[in-house]
Amino acid sequence: MIPIRDTPSGATFQVKVHPRAKKNAITGEIGDALRLALTAPPVEGRANQACIEFLAEVLNVPRSSVTIAAGESSRNKVIRVLGLAAAQVEERLLKKSVTGSQSSRRPITGN
Repeated sequence: MIPIRDTPSGATFQVKVHPRAKKNAITGEIGDALRLALTAPPVEGRANQACIEFLAEVLNVPRSSVTIAAGESSRNKVIRVLGLAAAQVEERLLKKSVTGSQSSRRPITGN
């Protein structure tokens, strides 16, 4: 599991975004980052918005609770989740990976 850090307002973790994918999914880990495939193109902030919406759905939090803390113009981003501790974020990501697929090699998609 990737490192997830507690902050005074919630938790942060890194993602690497691959835009223009066939579907929105968590496709694995790369280094210390969660690898996300997103259907949106990296134009006019659409991939950033898709990233926020997808992670809010996966973590079962409002979209307003998920923000990009760093890397808005990069594929490598730091995501901040307000109102959840690092342990809660990790638990929800693990829960999604267990219920979302039979094998750890299969991508995690939204509901």
